[in-house]
Amino acid sequence: MKKEGKKCSDAPTCSVDYAFRRIGGKYKGRILWALHENTILRYGELGRNLADITTKMLTQTLKEMEKDKLINRKVYHQVPPKVEYSLSEIGKELIPFINYLKEWGDKKMGRI
Repeated sequence: MKKEGKKCSDAPTCSVDYAFRRIGGKYKGRILWALHENTILRYGELGRNLADITTKMLTQTLKEMEKDKLINRKVYHQVPPKVEYSLSEIGKELIPFINYLKEWGDKKMGRI
């Protein structure tokens, strides 16, 4: 009996998989929405908008979103350091879909 090698790939299997890998998870949609509502937020402001997120998770999530080009990160070289986050053009493309999900969630939560 021939044993086949285990196939392991981080490549998305379809476009839906690709999309949810970029925006899935507990915080990414909420970060996108917070940046949509506020235009520009600093790290601490994002942390306050997502009260249940740890510092480590916020840092990790922002790095992933910047890598995926969903957000812009602008660093001001000053003391103390200042960093601002905003939606990229790609991130802005997602807002109508997140708004639709928000409206759906509002309706469903109203039924609870």
